[in-house]
Amino acid sequence: MRIEAGQVLLEQGLAATDIVLEDGVIAAVGSSAPGRAFDAAGLWVLPGIVDLHGDAFERQIQPRPGVNFPMDLALRDTGAQLLANGITTAYHAITLSWEPGLRSAATWRAVLDGLGGLGSRGCDQRVHLRWELHNLDALDMAVADVAAGRVGLVSFNDHTPAILRKLAKPEAAAKYADRAMMEVGAFRALAERAYARDAEVPAAAARLAAAAQEAGLPMASHDDDTVATRQHFRALGAAICEFPMAEDVGLEARGHAEAVVMGCPNVVRGGSHLGWASAAAMAERGVCSVLVSDYYYPAMAQSALILGRGSCGLARAWSLVSGNPAAAAGLHDRGRIAPGLRGDLVLLQPDTGAVVATLVAGQVAHMTAEGWGRLH
Repeated sequence: MRIEAGQVLLEQGLAATDIVLEDGVIAAVGSSAPGRAFDAAGLWVLPGIVDLHGDAFERQIQPRPGVNFPMDLALRDTGAQLLANGITTAYHAITLSWEPGLRSAATWRAVLDGLGGLGSRGCDQRVHLRWELHNLDALDMAVADVAAGRVGLVSFNDHTPAILRKLAKPEAAAKYADRAMMEVGAFRALAERAYARDAEVPAAAARLAAAAQEAGLPMASHDDDTVATRQHFRALGAAICEFPMAEDVGLEARGHAEAVVMGCPNVVRGGSHLGWASAAAMAERGVCSVLVSDYYYPAMAQSALILGRGSCGLARAWSLVSGNPAAAAGLHDRGRIAPGLRGDLVLLQPDTGAVVATLVAGQVAHMTAEGWGRLH
């Protein structure tokens, strides 16, 4: 298959050229070949998006608090959403917490089993284990799944203290209890029991980190609030700083050549919904090096286009959602358009950012009616 007459994003920027795809990879850039062709005139041809942290799949599993749907249905719908938004590699950020319900060990196991049954077609869906530090009862399971090759990225989360603080507010307490399908009093007691084991957390984190290192997995720390926190997790081998709560934390991480991850919704909405650091400002200054969907898949392409229209320029802005996250995850076969790399591409309208087609490993995985009309 060849993609012809499009504006192709190469290392130096957009160029009017053709791409030839063979056997799942980019066979050539700048030459043609016989066979099926896609007329990309007027479109941008960009590397497929690599999402290191997306948890919007939770809304397909539990669209309303306490209302669950079958896992196979939820994951199929999630896969369709990913492809429709140009995401060709997705790390599902699955929180493995002490909480029952949506973020429980049972849900963790169901998602892993469900992903295993999807097959190889469509978006390359992988597992990002968000390990809740006080979930000590599930440590053996997490270590075993890492060793078995069922996990692609590990991050360390410490949400328990914040949950305990928020339980003082009735509306927040109801949200957490509903998600876990428990009464508020029972949920509070469970949270207190989990936090009471705080002294056991350092050894458990070190054990999981050792398992991840043995498996060759990238590691991240989540919501680092201070430089000391970032340094602590760096010592465990976590070279990704995910959602730093203050810019000085991100600056310190970049000073150690680490990936700094921020959320695309932050860029699209013009700021953090929690009042934390501005992702757009940090990206423009080179502090943020990776953007992720966080909780909203459509924000990925849009955030790169917003930044691309500003001082970042398109090539650097798109690298935040493609080449940089691929490199941070150790996926050196994707994230750029070059001969020999995977044929993961997204073709979109430059004015609106609407995705016309998504190709995964050289195959059409998503295409609009306009896209089908361009095949010949």
